[in-house]
Amino acid sequence: MQLEIRPDPAEVGRARRWARSRLAGSGIQADEPLAETLILLVSELVTNAVVHTGRPAVLRLSLPHTVTEEATVRLEVTDRSSRAPVPRCADDDATTGRGLALVDGLADRWGWSVEATGKRIWCELDRCTKSSRDITASCGGGAVAYGGGAAVEGLAYEAV
Repeated sequence: MQLEIRPDPAEVGRARRWARSRLAGSGIQADEPLAETLILLVSELVTNAVVHTGRPAVLRLSLPHTVTEEATVRLEVTDRSSRAPVPRCADDDATTGRGLALVDGLADRWGWSVEATGKRIWCELDRCTKSSRDITASCGGGAVAYGGGAAVEGLAYEAV
């Protein structure tokens, strides 16, 4: 299943509605933590593609044929920019810069790869995942450490 995304911030809401409709047909209930988390991840990844590339993108959602306790959902956003996604540290007053930290904290796995015409950012959620976990990220000399909650001094928060 995929949705073509125009380079317009209004597309983020359309992407969320599209993802919700796909979940409804898959047996994943809208009030399940998995569904709520997936919709947040759709928002973050589509927003990043629209805002940071200014180019069209494609949202893909891979749902299991049979939803079980062990089901994994995969979300991918492919855009036409080869610029690497760069996690940033946002201070308290910043209104942006937390998206990839949220993805890192909420997804069970995530990553990105260069494609022939741009890049693909993906994340996976396991249905049996806890609904929250501690996340620690930091800015050390301009670099950001992410990936399974790497603990370094700096920015710390909890996703719930």
